[in-house]
Amino acid sequence: MALGVLGLKCFRMVHPAFRNYLAASIRPVLEVTPKTVHERQHGHRQYVAYPAVPVRHFATKKAKAKGKGQSQTRVNINTALVEDIINLEEVNEDMKSVIEALKDNFNKTLNIRTSPGSLDQIAVVTADGKLALNQISQISMKSPQLILVNMASFPECTAAAIKAIRESGMNLNPEVEGTLIRVPIPQVTREHREMLVKLAKQNTNKAKDSLRKVRTNAMNKLKKSKDTVSEDTIRLIEKQISQMADDTVAELERHLAVKTKELLG
Repeated sequence: MALGVLGLKCFRMVHPAFRNYLAASIRPVLEVTPKTVHERQHGHRQYVAYPAVPVRHFATKKAKAKGKGQSQTRVNINTALVEDIINLEEVNEDMKSVIEALKDNFNKTLNIRTSPGSLDQIAVVTADGKLALNQISQISMKSPQLILVNMASFPECTAAAIKAIRESGMNLNPEVEGTLIRVPIPQVTREHREMLVKLAKQNTNKAKDSLRKVRTNAMNKLKKSKDTVSEDTIRLIEKQISQMADDTVAELERHLAVKTKELLG
């Protein structure tokens, strides 16, 4: 009993940083959830993460090699607790919309067999701005080898429509007769398949650019709260946003892999 009391006194005399290390070493972190403390220190709101912050443990080379490649501890912030700082649900929705846009692009424009629907969303530059081809024309299937694009309703956009079809990346070579555009469907060759895969990669990179903008906007919005929110809280939210972005990139890559397999056969 006396030894236990003496040990407790010695533990209390240890430097706080080392004491935290000892406490955390026997309490592994699985999830980090910020909780608001109704106190203010130096004019900052305090958000405390429970359980304790992960600490470094010394390990052998063998243990390090075994753990190599494993994901780092993930954070899981309760969005309601930080909604007065940033709306993480809104950020998440913006990131999901990037995924949905890529999936829609894959389904409509990247198919082995070109169909009328593949031409619908081709952007045509007009005097009124960029418009989808199906907004200024009637698109139909003449035969399994030929698609017709009727520009009778907007004859002044015929030349722009031809240019947009040629530059769509779908390996199409339209021919024009007055206001009627004939679009021969290319044969499904290995070269054609590889061209579609290349286009899929380009579209995925564009999606990543859009995702990067969403992440940057979220980080910039978060920076505006640095004068009223503690640094620890800011760092925790930044990690959550980066984690969301990383998950979205992984999802984009997954859809690209599936589409590539489908296109190459």
